[in-house]
This record gives sequence, structure tokens and C-alpha cells, in this order.
Amino acid sequence: MNFCNKYLLNLLQNKNIKTMQSIEKQIEDKIKDDAKGTLLFPEDFQQLGSSEAVRLALHRIEKREIIRRVAHGIYVRPKESSYIGEVMPTAEEVAEGIAKRDKIRIVPTGVYALHALGLSTQIPLKLVFLTDGAARTIKVGKRTIKLKRTTPKNLLAKGKISSLVIQALREIGIDKASPTELKQILKLLKEEDLQLLKHDIKLAPEWIKQIMKKAIDG
Repeated sequence: MNFCNKYLLNLLQNKNIKTMQSIEKQIEDKIKDDAKGTLLFPEDFQQLGSSEAVRLALHRIEKREIIRRVAHGIYVRPKESSYIGEVMPTAEEVAEGIAKRDKIRIVPTGVYALHALGLSTQIPLKLVFLTDGAARTIKVGKRTIKLKRTTPKNLLAKGKISSLVIQALREIGIDKASPTELKQILKLLKEEDLQLLKHDIKLAPEWIKQIMKKAIDG
């Protein structure tokens, strides 16, 4: 390689290094402007550079321990507690962050729905959500988020409590809910917005409708 070519190559390399440093600095500044605990996705910085440049910048910022990797392609600048040190986002918060980023709906199902309603003390390692987005599995520490694509009808419930109740009762099964579980379910449903409850009752299977109606009739 002649002197001219070497000179041009060095100029190009120096320019690329400065560009990467500039992108990294801009991303770092933007991260520090956000509140600690905010989930960070490469897409949040796409206006600052190419996807590869952003990915490399986030990797370098992680190496400097300014941010932590939560899951593949998801980072955070952790909150801090005087008791336990860094506080990482929960799997539930990650699922909500993904839904917000992708503009999709998610509805908790199975054991997670039972736990969210206080019907089970078991903390599920696998969180299963119905979604209108792409089906996928995300690993968050020792826990797993599974998004299962479903029909739009299964995502039409509007009430946070009533939608959880529908999924929890599906998990329990027809005629298998104990008196204690039914009492807790009805107590929670009475805290739901009445209009949302009436809307969601219409979407439930017939046997679940009969249970949910008791929160209004009773």
C-alpha cells in the first residue's frame, strides 16, 4: 500500500472513530437525561446513527457500567437503593416496556394472572401473555416472558381487574374455583369500574359470565 492510500485509510479510520465517539456521547447524554429505571431500547436512539453504530455504542456504555443489560437488546440505568444497591426492572416491567415500544396489547394469563390477583402465592418464573404482536420468548434473569399471539377477541377486555379475572378463571377451570377463590374474585371485581366490568362480562365464556355477574347482582 503506497503512502497516499495509507494516509486516506488513516483519515477514514480516524473519522469513523470520531463518529462512533460522537454517537456514544450523544447516547450517553440522552440516557442520563432520562430517569433511572427507564428501559432503554436501541430503537430509542435510531436518529443518532445506524443500527450497528447504536448497538456498538450501547455495548461500550454497558462495558463502562453506566447501564446494565436486562435482556437481549434491552438496557437500563438502574435505580439505586440504600438497602440493596442497584434495583433492576422486574420481568413484569420489561413486558410492559416491550408492549409500549411495539405498540401491542398484552394480557396476563395462567399462573401469572392468578398471582397478580392474589389467588396464588407462587411467583411464576414464566410470565405468559396473550398478544396481538409477534410471538416470542424473552429471557430476563431467571425468569421468562412468553408472548403468545391470539385472536383480537381475546384482547378486547378493557378493565385491568376483569381481564385478569377472565384469564385466572380459565386457568382454574370450570367448576374448580374454591369458595375462598370465588370470594376473593368477587371482592376484586367490585373494585373494577362498573362500565368496564359490564363491557368485559360480555366477552367472557358463559360459565365465567355467571361468576362475574355476581359482582354486580350481589
